[in-house]
Amino acid sequence: MSSSSSRRPARRAALTARSSYDESLVDAELESYLGNARSRRISRLRRLSADERQRETETEALIALSLGFPIDELLPAERPLLPAPVAAAPNDYIVVRNHILASWRADPRVPLPRSRVQETVAASYDNLVAVAHGFLAREGHINFGVSAAFPASPPPDAPQRLAASVLVVGAGLAGLAAARQLLRFGLRVLVLEGRARPGGRVYTTHLGGDQAAVELGGSVITGIHANPLGVLARQLGIPLHKVRDSCPLYHHDGRTVDMKLDRSMDLVFNTLLEHATRLREYLKKAAEGISLGEGIERLRRFYKVAKSVEEREVLDWHLANLEFSNAGCLSELSLAHWDQDDQYEMGGDHCFLAGGNARLVHALCDGVPVLYEKTVKRIEHGEDGVSITVEGDQVFKADMALCTAPLGVLKSRSIMFEPELPERKLEAIQRLGFGLLNKVAMVFPYVFWDEEIDTFGCLNKERSKRGEFFLFYSYHTVSGGAVLIALVAGEAALEFEKVDPAVALHRVLSILKGIYGPKGVTVPDPIQSCCTRWGSDPLCSGSYSHIRVGSSGTDYDILAESVNDRLFFAGEATNRAYPATMHGALLSGLREASKILHASESRLNSDYKKYALQKSIRLINNVLDDLFMEPDLECGRFSFVFSYITPEEEQAPGLARITLEKPLLLPSKKRKVKGNQKDQDPVAEKIDQEVFYLYATVSQEQATELMECDDDKSRIAVLCKDLGVKLMGYDSTYDVCSHLISSISRAQKARKRLQGPKNLKTGL
Repeated sequence: MSSSSSRRPARRAALTARSSYDESLVDAELESYLGNARSRRISRLRRLSADERQRETETEALIALSLGFPIDELLPAERPLLPAPVAAAPNDYIVVRNHILASWRADPRVPLPRSRVQETVAASYDNLVAVAHGFLAREGHINFGVSAAFPASPPPDAPQRLAASVLVVGAGLAGLAAARQLLRFGLRVLVLEGRARPGGRVYTTHLGGDQAAVELGGSVITGIHANPLGVLARQLGIPLHKVRDSCPLYHHDGRTVDMKLDRSMDLVFNTLLEHATRLREYLKKAAEGISLGEGIERLRRFYKVAKSVEEREVLDWHLANLEFSNAGCLSELSLAHWDQDDQYEMGGDHCFLAGGNARLVHALCDGVPVLYEKTVKRIEHGEDGVSITVEGDQVFKADMALCTAPLGVLKSRSIMFEPELPERKLEAIQRLGFGLLNKVAMVFPYVFWDEEIDTFGCLNKERSKRGEFFLFYSYHTVSGGAVLIALVAGEAALEFEKVDPAVALHRVLSILKGIYGPKGVTVPDPIQSCCTRWGSDPLCSGSYSHIRVGSSGTDYDILAESVNDRLFFAGEATNRAYPATMHGALLSGLREASKILHASESRLNSDYKKYALQKSIRLINNVLDDLFMEPDLECGRFSFVFSYITPEEEQAPGLARITLEKPLLLPSKKRKVKGNQKDQDPVAEKIDQEVFYLYATVSQEQATELMECDDDKSRIAVLCKDLGVKLMGYDSTYDVCSHLISSISRAQKARKRLQGPKNLKTGL
């Protein structure tokens, strides 16, 4: 974006041009009617120079870029939301969108309402604010989380809707994030989890008398910048510990690897990867059938590097680390596409979460209905909804389902789909790789290793075992105990599944004694230890996904595709940008929640309109007129009706109606009056003016605030400017608030039954 085109729209100022409004230009006329009526709230506008505004715009663009947004173009999902002229020249929209993203990330502990954004952007851009804010909130880019400000329930001012029902398979990060978001959207949700705990492949257990938190699954927050897991930690006030860069390497006999040799082989390793990239560019399509391991080995031989035993052992350590990053053997990774997600990698430090990732999992669970030990065996899906059968033949039914089962489970075909999944999805499931990473976790009576480091590595003599206990993570800074975890990657991770835990522990202790014994350090026996077997776990059958030979990033997108807007899929293996990560799983859940909401609204709106056409041809305005025959509150031109049963329900949603005469807003055609009819009927002139109604959704609490205003002009100012409420005509009110209208009607009838002839109307 050029400096001129990306400039932030001017801060809120006097309106200089008429804005358009679908329903008879009412917005512009209201602005004219209000004149210079000022908001009662304290203005937070800032006076910025052109240079300051430009610098702020550029900073916000970088924040948006770190969140995965293109810096100078629209996301594909944004384009249909904008009028054609705006979509063709979207610079102002992009600046507004970036401003909203940056504002939310500045303090994600509380919701960012649209009204607060409007206080910092010129009024002429309110339409862009409405579109951008609505899109970002629905898609889970803002206003998500786990703090008290984001409960797993709709906000008090959310519109009432006939809620669709959703079954979520799996209580991992993807399933919990989606369920929580759907509950906030107002849908009915139930999560089915096969384990006796939430979290899935994110598993924090407690060892050493339950004093030390130990990560047996996903452990490191990879890249804290823009990471949604960092947002959750910030909301909960949980400190993060930066994984320090120092990672000394040791020979199997305890000698420290020479720094010169270490740096030399690190350079060789990275150079080989660079040449592998050039090789695939040269080979083009032929690279599709070659593994990364084969490509690196050919290049190593061609350039005749890492020829000595020590050099080869150090290079093998780096290759084992690469296999750890991808949860797969290099012999399986695709040379052509193994690193397709590098462009999306989140920047910043890698971090541990104090007390373990279970703190995030449990926060996500709060308020979410989860049934444990419900292993799903069959998912039936069709036009009539979904039916899920769990072990024991218990059946659950809903309108839609979200499947977050790991790729390993989909590969194993342990869940039957009826009808079968589309062929292209089945093929993608088989093409993608699903690798393995295992751990030996140990709690010691004290820290005997260097407390100033968080990782250290150990070389292996045998190439096939290069990934066996090649890397140790120290969690003593965050776990509450002296915790060491030894990692097992690559081919060694597969063999590890067959090894007796006692034998595995003995091997690890032998390595530790070999490293620290020559230094005069006694390695104590661990208080408690634990070995993982993720490959043998039928509820995951592995650790995380990678792009295998013959696969590509497109297969992640195919896995994310829904089936007939009834069956949806989430999980790290459905996230092309962030696969094999905890944040990738969480983001996929937020993504699918938005898709499910859209599908439910489309289906419900379609069904409701069909029902309405069959049920009645009654005029819409008559329905609304009936609601306001006996309003619950009245003040000046304002009338209010609510969906409460008792007035104590302050957050009960309702409708406000503003009564206006057309000449006040719009030019009206003069009607001809026959004879001296005007003299005969003193109200004839009022009738001639034609009453015009506008509507808005408000809570009882908001209505009370409006009634405290001095006059109607102030009330409209507070409603439109402070509360950020959009006024609607008949058609929009019926389309947007049809379910709220039904709720108010039912509440009015219920109150009449309970209170008899008592009049609830209040006049001021």
